[in-house]
Amino acid sequence: MSVLDTKDRAKADSAEFVAPLKQATFVFIDGGRQWRLADAYLGTRVERELRNVLKRGGVIAGSSAGASILASYLVRGDPSGPEIVMAKGHERGFGFLPNSAIDQHVSERHREHDLEPVVAAHRKLLGIGIDPNTIIVVQGDQFEVIGSGRVTITEAGHQQFSIPSGSHFDLRKRKPL
Repeated sequence: MSVLDTKDRAKADSAEFVAPLKQATFVFIDGGRQWRLADAYLGTRVERELRNVLKRGGVIAGSSAGASILASYLVRGDPSGPEIVMAKGHERGFGFLPNSAIDQHVSERHREHDLEPVVAAHRKLLGIGIDPNTIIVVQGDQFEVIGSGRVTITEAGHQQFSIPSGSHFDLRKRKPL
């Protein structure tokens, strides 16, 4: 097992730093602040090698900010504070889950409606709000909810619904299975 951690973009863009990712089959991105992950890794060899992990059939998972950075739209990416949901200039995530915006700590921090302005402004996005102690496992065009909480889905037009643990969701059709 290897642990990779840097705030230095030059280091994140070095062949030596990304060497463990070239063989990885599973990568976990821990929490913290979304903007720090974006500032350190977007557009570097780390991002490219993470894409290669997925191309090889590997798995990438994330918790908290590590989940948010996996989406195409980065929620709460402003360095001035996590209360800012949409931050101009800090909106790009890795895009491993295309046309999506992922928020976390939803029930714990009463963020049930925080993705509504995001999907209203970016109508193609699917808002995915994940409760604490809950994950989504994405396989192909579907995900499964696992854990003790729920996942709140928000679509343009403020259509919102909640999916309990054990449920599946079709990302292409944008509806529960």
